[in-house]
Amino acid sequence: MIKVAKFGGTSLSNDKQFTKVRDIIKNDNTIKYVVASAPGTTDGLNSKITDLLYLCYRNKKNNNNYKEIFYEISERFNKIVEKLNLDINLKLELKNIYNSLEENCEEDYFVSRGEYINSKILAEYIGFDFIDAKNIIFFDDDGFLNVEKTNMEISKILKENVVIPGFYGSYDDGRIKTFSRGGSDITGSLISSAVGVDIYENWTDVSGLLMADPRIINNPKKIDVMTYRELRELAYMGATVLHDEAVFPVREANIPINIRNTNQPQGCGTLIVEKVEDEEVERIITGISGKKNYTVFCINKANMASQVGIMKSALDVFYKRKIVIEHVPTGIDSFSVIVASSAVANIIDKILNELKSTCKADKIIVYTDIALVTSVGRNIRNKSSIFKRLFSALEKENIDVKIIAQGLSEINVIIGVDNRNFESTIKAIYDEFVN
Repeated sequence: MIKVAKFGGTSLSNDKQFTKVRDIIKNDNTIKYVVASAPGTTDGLNSKITDLLYLCYRNKKNNNNYKEIFYEISERFNKIVEKLNLDINLKLELKNIYNSLEENCEEDYFVSRGEYINSKILAEYIGFDFIDAKNIIFFDDDGFLNVEKTNMEISKILKENVVIPGFYGSYDDGRIKTFSRGGSDITGSLISSAVGVDIYENWTDVSGLLMADPRIINNPKKIDVMTYRELRELAYMGATVLHDEAVFPVREANIPINIRNTNQPQGCGTLIVEKVEDEEVERIITGISGKKNYTVFCINKANMASQVGIMKSALDVFYKRKIVIEHVPTGIDSFSVIVASSAVANIIDKILNELKSTCKADKIIVYTDIALVTSVGRNIRNKSSIFKRLFSALEKENIDVKIIAQGLSEINVIIGVDNRNFESTIKAIYDEFVN
């Protein structure tokens, strides 16, 4: 068996966490490839290095104080090296990074240096070789991942017992390009797929995925096994243990993902697979997640179903403004367009007027301050009783449902409620289907 192990920011936040990571790798000789994040927080006592790098860069760009921030970043790394008693001199690396900042380097390069330096430290500490991600992960000129070249270069350059920085790659001309935040998960997935490992371990500070947000539900149950599709649905609606784009490379290669806890390595965590064999499971719902602050444009027009082009006209209003459409629930004489409130702030009236003009609607209603909550589970399919139980649970708490939608996949049910009812909605659903 061969594994890729990706260690997140909390797993590599200080010298004590580095020691835990070393012990995990030392005690498992199947871990041949390690992907490292930049140092994160530890018990909320310090900042994420990546946050500091972004702040430092933007302060420099705006002619604000940035030198103290860079000093703080440098000292975090120097302290890790000192505490681990490593024979590695970071002065030249840090000096080069600082000089690049002074010379107005690109932001992606600067913010990627957290992963770069942390990976060099980890490689030295565990006795693995260091391979720079810029030499094996590539983007095209439009900023999209060049999968073919990436896979080719990984298979050509990569050898066993190596540490690779997460979060970034490069353009063909050598300039650094980062993924979105949390992109180290994607790096680990790409390495796993290209090499063809048996399992991709993603080490973090929780013992697997939980059925609900522990800030809302007290001590929620852990998910032992789930499918890639269930993970995608939960991640899209707010579950943040794993970057949702990290699923694609390993899913195509049919490589399981194992979410594990660096602080409790004896635990099995959550296993994510393509398919769970038929089983007798009492629990209908695998997990619950959601987000606040959506705006809903509800467009009503009599006999709409027999008319061509109305929905396209409405969607074009958002498309030309590059506004991401989250959901489009439909009815016989109406449909709704759901978008993040932040995307339409200050332009609701303009969008409303344009929708009236293009759709010739009988009536358009706008709902703001809406929260979406999704209940996800492979066992939802063909369970007609779920809607009765769901509405009954919400009715008991006097929660008014504004929206309800279910895709043809039938592995999730989405409901929309007022923002103020977000937490109580999740509690009501959890109590009904889990407790």
